[in-house]
Amino acid sequence: MRIREIRAVGLTGATPEGGWSTELRPEDSVHTLVIVDTDEGVRGVGSVFTNAGLVRAALAIMEPLFRDENALEPERVSEKLHQHTFWLGRGGSLTHAISGIDIALWDILGQATGQPVGRLLGGRYRDHVQPYASLLMDQPEPLADHLRQIAARGFRAFKIGWGPFGRVSHDLDERIVRAAREAVGPDARLMVDAGGSDAFWANGLKWALRTAEMLAAYDVAWFEEPLSPDALADYVTLRQRASVPISGGEVLTRRQAFAPWLQAGAFDIVQPDVTKVGGISEERRIGWMAQEQEIRFIPHGWNTAIGLAADLHLASAFPGTDLVEYIDGSPYVDEIVADPWRLDANGLLTIPERPGLGVQLDLDAVAKYGDAPLG
Repeated sequence: MRIREIRAVGLTGATPEGGWSTELRPEDSVHTLVIVDTDEGVRGVGSVFTNAGLVRAALAIMEPLFRDENALEPERVSEKLHQHTFWLGRGGSLTHAISGIDIALWDILGQATGQPVGRLLGGRYRDHVQPYASLLMDQPEPLADHLRQIAARGFRAFKIGWGPFGRVSHDLDERIVRAAREAVGPDARLMVDAGGSDAFWANGLKWALRTAEMLAAYDVAWFEEPLSPDALADYVTLRQRASVPISGGEVLTRRQAFAPWLQAGAFDIVQPDVTKVGGISEERRIGWMAQEQEIRFIPHGWNTAIGLAADLHLASAFPGTDLVEYIDGSPYVDEIVADPWRLDANGLLTIPERPGLGVQLDLDAVAKYGDAPLG
């Protein structure tokens, strides 16, 4: 089975806010689907957290490398693309685009073999996994109202991030967290994401240490991105001294970038994003490295329904990966698949059992939000 064509479909018109200091608009393109068609009519779908124009440019550069390649060998094909494009930059738009190709090739391999991707990754440790609703922070009262609405839909784990947190005052930070904990109750998992990869993040180690003490008082499950994404030494110190688990890694790409952070002990929880790091093949290797260092692997998932499906299969293949991220209120998660996601009575998502990624696109929804036809 050979690769015939690879195309990009950018999703626009309902792009969710990202919490960035230069905020995303609904018409901005940052989520892109990758469509891989084969000579035998099997189609795979991937997802990339990158502007569609950049993905299309990357595909044009790599087309001679993937044309007529074996569509049933995702790991080898993806590694070929990495190895033969290093002079154009490792970890940027090319790596992001390879992520989408790799996810789509795993989807094809699963369809061709009649197996869900998680089983092809070595076996399924679970059939269900808990999603945590991920939402941007707000002032305490509206945030608490939003959390209560999400909890009423069945979610039992929540991550609040970015917004005014760490950007106004320590008092406001604590009022936000107190309101969130009171809204979700004492038994729910609550995580806090400072968004230290925001432009010109101003807070350093002392702020992070003081804030970590405050978060521990509210039984916060982890403190995410409390420092700027290059502050390796400070992350190591923070992890050693903080009384809450420290997480991060969403801005890193490829296993080579993760290795020094994992070896140094910078994280309690590492959070690679499958739509950025190089796809399922690369994220699996990062997860394995984390296991060897006794670091939890919890995928970052601020992307699309296809990214969520890939995360669910990765979660099924790792014994300690008991959570996946679920963007609250994004049409690119909730609307573009034919069978909407549903929580069970325990607040869990069923990991797809159908071949490949196990999800089908809603063609009308993709036509509504896509900047190009699926074909």
